[in-house]
Amino acid sequence: MSRLLEPPPGRQVFTRTFTPTASDIDENGHVNNVVYVRWIQDMATSHWRALQPDDQQTLWAWIVLRHEIDYRRALMPGETATAITWVAEAPEGPRFDRFVRIDGPDGGMCAQARTVWCLVDAQTGRPKRVTPDIVARFT
Repeated sequence: MSRLLEPPPGRQVFTRTFTPTASDIDENGHVNNVVYVRWIQDMATSHWRALQPDDQQTLWAWIVLRHEIDYRRALMPGETATAITWVAEAPEGPRFDRFVRIDGPDGGMCAQARTVWCLVDAQTGRPKRVTPDIVARFT
């Protein structure tokens, strides 16, 4: 995944900004890579909570199966990042790919990720096929 990720034309995206705290900065003087993983997860959960009706959120949970992350540009202390996320066009059974790009204030890509999430029944923890209504909400 070395090419720059872009949402497909017309795809719904979710956006958030992140400003690193002092504890997010590593010994190299920039945002630690582990912080990007946290931001990627925060993007996914925020997007889910923003679009999934409250009564449906308690029925389902998501677990991460895989993160694939490219790091390109260091985000420095005091810089605010803008993150966007979107989902794949279609799920594969219980799996749904999500894409996240985190850009610095200059528009340069700091990190991008493809993550694979699995929908599970919140009560049983068993995988469940992603339903058409969920797909429609997010695409």
